[in-house]
Amino acid sequence: MRPILFLFLTLFGTTLSAQDTSLMALQTSDTGRGWEAVGRLDVDRGGFCTASLIEEKLILTAAHCLFDADGTRIAADRFTFLAGLRDGRAEATRGVLRVTAHPGYVHRSDRPQNDAVAMDIAVLELDRPIRQGRIVPFTLASEPVTGAQVGVVSYASGRANIPSLQEVCEVLDRQTGMLVLTCSADFGASGSPVFWMNGGVPRIVSVISAKGRSGDRDVSLGTSLAAPLATLLQAHAQGTGALPPPVARTIGVGSRDGTGAKFVRP
Repeated sequence: MRPILFLFLTLFGTTLSAQDTSLMALQTSDTGRGWEAVGRLDVDRGGFCTASLIEEKLILTAAHCLFDADGTRIAADRFTFLAGLRDGRAEATRGVLRVTAHPGYVHRSDRPQNDAVAMDIAVLELDRPIRQGRIVPFTLASEPVTGAQVGVVSYASGRANIPSLQEVCEVLDRQTGMLVLTCSADFGASGSPVFWMNGGVPRIVSVISAKGRSGDRDVSLGTSLAAPLATLLQAHAQGTGALPPPVARTIGVGSRDGTGAKFVRP
C-alpha cells in the first residue's frame, strides 16, 4: 500500500468507497436503539470527542482527547460523558473521576506517526456506574481482516447533538498497531468506536484516531485494540497510566481548536 500522510482529526471530508454507506442520523429512539452506549465526551471550556461505554464505569476514547487546545493535559473533573445524547437530552450523564492514557502514548501535535496512532487510546472512569437497561456496554472483537466491512457511530462538527451511524465502510489495510479505513469522520469524531458486526452483534474493533491520505484518497485511521487495550486496562487498574509530558509541537495554518491537539496539515 502507498505511504500514508497522517493528521489527527481536523475538519475534513472523506471520499467513500463504492461499498460505503452514507452517514445516517440516529434521530429517534427507534433508529438509536442499541447505540445508546455511544456518547459525546464534553470538556468544560473546550470541545468534545466521542466515547463509548465498555464497562459500567469505564468509557473508551482516543488518548489525544485528553489534551487541551494548548497541549496541556485536561483534568478529569472537566470531562462529562453524555450517553446516547440526542437533541440536548442524554440517556445518562456522568462526570469523570480518573483518566488513563495508554502507557506508550506520546502526544505529538505536529504530525502524528504510526506509533502515535497505534497507542492513541484512553479510558475514563465515570463518577457513577451506568446501569440503565437500554445502555449496554459494548464488548470487543478481534481485529478484522483487510477487506472486512465495519461501521462507526460518531458525533462531529455540524452534527454535535445527534449521533450518526455509518453502517458500512471498509478496512483497506492493517499496519502495525492500526487500521486504515474508508470510514467518514470529522472534528469531534476522535474516539469514535469502530464496530464489526460479528454474528449480528456490534463489537468494538478500533477507535478513530486520525485522518490520512493514501495517494489521492482520504482515509481514516483507527487504533487496533488487539494488544493495546489489555495494556491500557492493566495500567488503569494499577494506576500507572499517567501521561508523559507532551512533545514540543509546531502550530500553524490549518490548526484546529477545541478538544485535542492542533496539527499542521501535511
